[in-house]
Amino acid sequence: MERKVTLSKKDRRSVMLRSQFLQGSWNYERMQNGGWAFALIPALKKLYPNKEDATQALKRHLEFFNTHPYIAAPILGVTLALEEDRANGAEIDDAAIQGVKVGMMGPLAGIGDPVFWFTVRPILGAIAASLALGGSILGPLLFFIAWNAIRIGFLWYTQEFGYKKGSEITSDLSGGILQKVTKGASILGMFVMGILVQRWTNISFPLVVSKVPLDDKAFIHFPGEKEHITGGVLQDIITKVQSGEYSLTPEKVTTLQDNLNRLIPGFAALLLTFVCMWLLKRKVSPIIIIFGLFALGILAHVAGVM
Repeated sequence: MERKVTLSKKDRRSVMLRSQFLQGSWNYERMQNGGWAFALIPALKKLYPNKEDATQALKRHLEFFNTHPYIAAPILGVTLALEEDRANGAEIDDAAIQGVKVGMMGPLAGIGDPVFWFTVRPILGAIAASLALGGSILGPLLFFIAWNAIRIGFLWYTQEFGYKKGSEITSDLSGGILQKVTKGASILGMFVMGILVQRWTNISFPLVVSKVPLDDKAFIHFPGEKEHITGGVLQDIITKVQSGEYSLTPEKVTTLQDNLNRLIPGFAALLLTFVCMWLLKRKVSPIIIIFGLFALGILAHVAGVM
């Protein structure tokens, strides 16, 4: 009876530690493929003792790969399970392994930035910065320890999750589990990105729509050049303006942005996002879209619309 090759926890831990260098040899042709193959070397050596088989395995993992560096962990786990099953005689070809990698890396990539760069890291940074501003050395120590504990814990847990679920994906490559995983990742990624549209996309239309003269008693009458403003008068002016009781100008100016904010706040940013998505769906190059946005912004600013 042929002995089954199994990856030990030590082997999988070695892959996880190496995966932290995923972007160490990033390139424009195949992006993270070098770091991906580097991470898998310990597992491939054990699974394929024959040098020729190990070489072929390494070659198939030098194909294009790119995703968020932390979200690569569950994909690594699934890949380890597929390679283990293949080494033990399962009928899994190169296309199946590459298909699983490509099928997962796209949808999962959209989760990494919102979760890590835009949520976890800013929160930890804000807490650490507040401690550091108070003169406490706990600020930088807290950030360093907490961030790396979360990061490494996530890498290990999700890689193990992918490894344990890999056999189920192997038995149903037609799309069952993989389809659920990628669909869930897509929904979560789109949900988070939808929230970030209003937060990170800012469009302002200063175009003046109307100017309405105010009543003489509805705005602040500032003293002349030779008159002095006492502290009490200045305090009274600030209080009345902040409360909305008086205006600083003798006329009420309404801009296009004011009207849009009253109707649907953030509508212009959302509309721009949908337009960009539509252009990408029509196979328009992202570079063309970027330069087009630059040109549109410049022309709109010159025309006084934005």
